[in-house]
Amino acid sequence: MSERWIGPVADSLDPVELLSRETVHVGGKWRVDVETIKIAGQRVTRDILIHPGAVAVLVLNECDEVLLIRQYRQPLGMFLFETPAGLLDVPDENPLAAAQRELAEEAGVVAARWDTLVDFYNSPGGSSEAIRIYLAREISEIPAGRMVTGEAEEVNLPLVWVPLPKAVDLVLNGALGNPTAVLGILATWAWKSIAGCELRGSNAPWTAREGLNNLGRLPAV
Repeated sequence: MSERWIGPVADSLDPVELLSRETVHVGGKWRVDVETIKIAGQRVTRDILIHPGAVAVLVLNECDEVLLIRQYRQPLGMFLFETPAGLLDVPDENPLAAAQRELAEEAGVVAARWDTLVDFYNSPGGSSEAIRIYLAREISEIPAGRMVTGEAEEVNLPLVWVPLPKAVDLVLNGALGNPTAVLGILATWAWKSIAGCELRGSNAPWTAREGLNNLGRLPAV
């Protein structure tokens, strides 16, 4: 018979016993730790990517169109249509401020209204990467255009506005695979489709990230 959970349906911080930890690689943005833990009476070893986390922005204009940028991703050898996004790799930077900065740098627009759309873990089986997606509305363009950073992948970032229903179709037919685009689009569609569904404020507590910090799961930046 299947096991049944009778407690609250909500993620919870409850680390198992850590027996040992060894850092085997330190890169420019993240590191790799090998940890030995004890769980369910067993001693097992796991490789863990220690990631600083990231923020992303689902931009929705007054015509219910979403903004996507086309960016190259070397691990896949692909150009992906994505939401503006960036790593939380500036020391002590507020996540909302980071999202606002990334929006200006990658899309050349600013937003007057911000809400927290969805939080997620990008690959929890092997990485500590936690991502927050914001919903940005009441959009205006920066007169001087986007703030080009000089990073190779950001030299050319063409953008497109896609009607929200069309964006949902692109997700469901497999044309879009970037996780912040997929989750942001579907979450926005759900929010607009469910009467009485409310979003969290832009400065809503991010307890998952606080827990990761307490566990040493955020690399020094």
